[in-house]
Amino acid sequence: MPRSSPEPLPSSFSSGNSLKQESRYTHRHLQLLRQSSTATPLRVIAHVDLDAFYAQCEMVRLETPRTVPLAVRQWDSLIAINYPARSFGITRMISASEAKNLCPEIVLQHVATFREGEGGKWAYRDDAYRRVNTDKVCLDPYRAESRKILKVMKDEIARWHSEIAGDGQGGLGGSGSLSLSSATQQAGIEKASVDEVFIDLSPLVYGVLLQRYPELRAEPHGDDRTTPLPAPPTTALEWNTGDCLVDLDETETEVDDPDWDDVATLIGAEIVRSVRKAVWDKLSYTCSAGVARNKMIAKLGSACNKPDKQTVVRNRAVQNFLGGYKFTKIRMLGGKLGDQVTALFGTEQVSDLLKVSLEQFRAKLDDDTANWLFGIIRGEDRSEVNSRTQIKSMLSAKSFRPSINTIDQADRWLRIFAADIYGRLVEDGVLEHKRRPRTVALHHRQGAQVRSRQIPIPGSSPIDETLLFELGKTLFRQVITDGRAWPCANLSLSVGGFEDGVSKNRAIDSFLLRGEQAKDAGKATREWTSEGPAEVQQLSEKRRKIDDSGIKRFFSKPSQTNPQPDPDDAEPGDAKETLEEHASATPRSDELSPQPAQLAPGLFTCSRCGSVLPEDEKDEHDDWHFAKDLADEDRQAASTSQQARGPPAQAGPSNSRNKASRSRGKPEKGQTRLTFG
Repeated sequence: MPRSSPEPLPSSFSSGNSLKQESRYTHRHLQLLRQSSTATPLRVIAHVDLDAFYAQCEMVRLETPRTVPLAVRQWDSLIAINYPARSFGITRMISASEAKNLCPEIVLQHVATFREGEGGKWAYRDDAYRRVNTDKVCLDPYRAESRKILKVMKDEIARWHSEIAGDGQGGLGGSGSLSLSSATQQAGIEKASVDEVFIDLSPLVYGVLLQRYPELRAEPHGDDRTTPLPAPPTTALEWNTGDCLVDLDETETEVDDPDWDDVATLIGAEIVRSVRKAVWDKLSYTCSAGVARNKMIAKLGSACNKPDKQTVVRNRAVQNFLGGYKFTKIRMLGGKLGDQVTALFGTEQVSDLLKVSLEQFRAKLDDDTANWLFGIIRGEDRSEVNSRTQIKSMLSAKSFRPSINTIDQADRWLRIFAADIYGRLVEDGVLEHKRRPRTVALHHRQGAQVRSRQIPIPGSSPIDETLLFELGKTLFRQVITDGRAWPCANLSLSVGGFEDGVSKNRAIDSFLLRGEQAKDAGKATREWTSEGPAEVQQLSEKRRKIDDSGIKRFFSKPSQTNPQPDPDDAEPGDAKETLEEHASATPRSDELSPQPAQLAPGLFTCSRCGSVLPEDEKDEHDDWHFAKDLADEDRQAASTSQQARGPPAQAGPSNSRNKASRSRGKPEKGQTRLTFG
């Protein structure tokens, strides 16, 4: 999206400007709205949040009346409570048995689970809450509902666009005016989590403005974009009575001559209301929403008046809205930075910090932090709505209570993990070759020690449950071979390194690995341990640089990334505990002895360096060893020659490789020979 230099918001209304002939906003502000620029004060952003989402999913599935108290449980913990149940004082801080005591008629629905020994099929089971040692939480039903809801939202937004485009084709555009059909762009929709989305309504609001107010279609005289827009009609806006309209700032008054930012916000609220209605009419889910000029304020607004309401924050109400908050509720200010600011200034209230000058902030914080903090508490946020957000990794995990101690148990869980991940890959488009992961990683925890291993997915093999399971088995056998596999307190399998589409033609830079890169490639599947959270070394990132930085990429150090599981993958109370629990069990006397590693189909082990690689990379790997041998012999010959202080020594066995290395001769003047390895 285009970025423009920051510009201050126009000054506020006053009751004395009711006869104004011009708007405070210019044609440039209007054009920036069309482009979804973060610089325009006419910008309109919505945050839509499903109400008690997991609980609603179960209410819809079970066809439970809206007045019936319901909570979703995982083992004996509550992970979602509907609003009727909350009226009994039930929260996520209490147990399922305590909730039953507070409200005997409450419906306690356990999440769906995979079960050890029953393959990779999830189901709703009446006894799941008693089977923590054999069951694994499955969130697939909620992900499926989330996708349906998102589609309904997109369809409703598309309907608005279609109506505007149809109106534009009816002759609204013309000489010296803007055509609606060509001027509007699709609204950006960013899935922030399984139950919330951001929508950049700016281009859609722009289209509606031109549709309803033809005077805005006229081009500015002399193409001067700083020309003020004509003033909007001098009538009070009719805000919907169902909207929660935040009161204006203390210095502002309600007047009968709103400006275009008020009109734009009103249109945005109308669109969001229709989106929420579509979700209810088609799927029976209620949403809450916030409508404001940026993501930060919209997100705060959506949480203000739950359930099933939307909060509208006009530009002139931002300060009044934020003044009642603790700044620790603002994103990025709830952790260490928030604690630091609280300690430095002795308050958590935004209203108190508003009295602190920028110079005072800079005196106690670094300039970047001071500038950001000074702006954020005044409602300034230039973050964009990213409609291209994609999952970077998928993880399936289980914490064992008690720990497991046999290969058979581990294999049964690996099969469940493979089925879990494969199901989500299918939904992500792996069968249509839209996206494909390049690596599989396994994490194993014994006590406080975490071991992580990774292996590439053979590019020539179609991805299915069996392949993922076999690759997981291969990695786990390596853990067993090295010993200290039992008792296992936690096990997880993940895929990462996603790429769009799959091509058998490999980029030339994948064959040009420099010394340390080549060494790292050979070590990609070796074990490493840590006392903290497991990290995954991305072989794919070392072999093929994503950043296209020209020739410099051949001379840069290999990059390492630590892929983080998608937030939707974290299972409440289960996967989140992967690295937090400590096993109390001790090794059993019947602990199995290490077994030799068994490779999955399509893989081979290099006899020289022990690397495990896809079979279709065997020739390339052999060439790497051949090139390295040549380089080693070159260095050995040079060293021998210097010691003898004579002609180049003919040391070593006389073979074709020696001849090849000698035939290359000395570098020409001005050149140097690149070392290998």
